[in-house]
Amino acid sequence: MKGNDKDLMGRLVSLCKRRGYVFQSSEIYGGVGSCWDYGPLGVELKNNIRRYWWKWMAQMRDDVVGLDAAILMHPKVWEASGHVEGFTDPLVDCKRCKRRFRADELEGESCPECGGELTDVRQFNLMFRTQMGALEEAASDIYLRPETAQGIYVNFLNVLNSSRQKIPFGIAQVGKAFRNEITPGNFIFRTREFEQMEMQFFVKPGTDEEWLEYWKEERMKWYRSLGIHEEKVRIHEHGENELAHYAKEAYDIEYEYPFGWKELEGIHNRTDFDLKRHVEHSTRDMSYFDDTERERYIPYIIETSAGLDRTLLTCLVDAFEEEDVGKETRVVLRLSPRIAPIKAGIFPLVKKDGMPEIARKIYDDLKKYFNVFFDISGAIGRRYRRQDEAGTPFGITVDSQTLEDETVTMRYRDSMGQDRFKISELRGKLEELTE
Repeated sequence: MKGNDKDLMGRLVSLCKRRGYVFQSSEIYGGVGSCWDYGPLGVELKNNIRRYWWKWMAQMRDDVVGLDAAILMHPKVWEASGHVEGFTDPLVDCKRCKRRFRADELEGESCPECGGELTDVRQFNLMFRTQMGALEEAASDIYLRPETAQGIYVNFLNVLNSSRQKIPFGIAQVGKAFRNEITPGNFIFRTREFEQMEMQFFVKPGTDEEWLEYWKEERMKWYRSLGIHEEKVRIHEHGENELAHYAKEAYDIEYEYPFGWKELEGIHNRTDFDLKRHVEHSTRDMSYFDDTERERYIPYIIETSAGLDRTLLTCLVDAFEEEDVGKETRVVLRLSPRIAPIKAGIFPLVKKDGMPEIARKIYDDLKKYFNVFFDISGAIGRRYRRQDEAGTPFGITVDSQTLEDETVTMRYRDSMGQDRFKISELRGKLEELTE
């Protein structure tokens, strides 16, 4: 998909619904603004990205451990973090059409939709507020977490003491977060309910800049390993006017979407800001004693923060292609085999001569190890096209030669080339190709 082509973006959104990747939430009731449901292929892709991130960030590393903190936290957490006071966007309303806009994104002084007069700017807190308690009059105000990072910070001592880690080490977490965005949009790029993949790496003060550089490169390697086009990804350094209040230095990994270059992941040097704030508000000592150097300090934190939904969108955008093949246009999702929802389609060439039975047995054997799909309906070319559009990297076809020598055709989605393999070789071949 080429950058700055919103028509292509529309066709991708259509494909996502048609092939079961993403649906509008509560669609039969008119939908809920900027909330989305993931269909059969979407949930598989989401799970695969999540698992691959976890394998890269936690499973394969000795210096990172995992956490799954609660969505509902003590309200003082958000006072300490600064969210209650400062997690706001400048908001204006149109007096005529009643629509809301972020004041910092408007170019003029009138409503961009109807030209009506706008209200004065006021600060709008993005946190969702709810109540906890069985009795309404006795219930206490509480918030749906706007980020997952604070759950890691407040559990720093718990994880440190139970995991026997030593600094430097990290805590990884994948979980839901909620923000009452004023101007969400661009499909699943900016939503009110989303999933974050975050890792907070605790380091000795003075080594923070070295670790920031390390994680910048490490995270770029991860996106390259997904097969994302390198020319579509860049690193943007935050200027002084862009830096968050907690950051000493910050970078965004950006991707060129059809709607422009936008943030894909943030990598921040948060210094000791967060732990010190929780020390102040909780009165708990969150310092670390280095028994080798015989010194005590509050660790600095290098944060890597990626959106799972945004990463999924990036993979779809980057993989989406329409190409002329003969007299037709082939729509194909060139998803990396590592994360493709379906690894292989299993097809009998025709519905006779025992081919369906052989194909079904291959399907039953392979589905123990991979997410595969059995399809017997329609011409073989049409079945290939359906799986190309769904992003399935391989097609396995049982034909007349299979009856003679127990070999099958393996078709490759990207090149449309074919090889033959023994049925007994298929599991090993798929493991090799999807690793």
